[in-house]
Amino acid sequence: MKKPTLPEMVDNNTLLAQMVQRLPLSDTHFRRISQLIYQRAGIVLADHKREMVYNRLVRRLRTLGLDDFGRYMALLESDPNSAEWQAFINALTTNLTAFFREAHHFPVLAEHAARRRGSYNVWSTAASTGEEPWSIAVTLAETLGSGPGKFQVHASDIDTQVLEKAVSGIYRQEELRTLSPQQLQRFFMRGTGPHSGMVRVRSELSQSVNFAQLNLLAPEWALPGPFDAIFCRNVMIYFDKETQERILRRFVPLLKPGGLLFAGHSENFSQLSRDFYLRGQTVYGLTKEKG
Repeated sequence: MKKPTLPEMVDNNTLLAQMVQRLPLSDTHFRRISQLIYQRAGIVLADHKREMVYNRLVRRLRTLGLDDFGRYMALLESDPNSAEWQAFINALTTNLTAFFREAHHFPVLAEHAARRRGSYNVWSTAASTGEEPWSIAVTLAETLGSGPGKFQVHASDIDTQVLEKAVSGIYRQEELRTLSPQQLQRFFMRGTGPHSGMVRVRSELSQSVNFAQLNLLAPEWALPGPFDAIFCRNVMIYFDKETQERILRRFVPLLKPGGLLFAGHSENFSQLSRDFYLRGQTVYGLTKEKG
């Protein structure tokens, strides 16, 4: 094997240094990034998120061949309709989810659905990679049956990248450890050969779930409401109080009489809005219907 010459070694070292070189993220650039993601998605970035912002956005800069955060922001702001805005939002959204996360909600959902008449309609406002809406669908299929018209789950998210996985309905089997063997068999197909260890949602379930990109800050929401239940869990924690209040006001006309609003474990909607009262563990009803 030929040994590399000194010039070749120098060139390789230079290339490696360029690949690992840390690009400076100034206070001014961090504040501007924070302003832009707030304007576009309502997300509030605290100072301690700076390292996260750097690590996520520097990948976009490398992909685009840029070596300066100022140039990246100039690129964004030069075209308000650029596709890079969606990549920017995708990079800065957090997608922590799991099947049957906050498990106490699903028996409440099942009991509520069993008492309602007509097709049961649910909105999952932050679908992420799909674990929440599929968990909702499994619960409703077990409660109401999975025939056409029994129920519909509308799942949305601001992040187009995570929605792609959600739509595919393909997961590692270990991600479904909170499901019973009966649920796995009924609602998922096991992969074989090169797909061993993977599962895919069966069409019996997927026909009742639809996915769409939606920004909760958008002036209009294209939604098939009204809904019997809305899941807005662990979303409001990324917004400031004013944005939280505005979104909650918009939920009110989207809930059917007697409808439920499900929140995350660290969220308190009754302190944010007079429109909702706490009727169970992080489960809310409309105040005007109380009593």
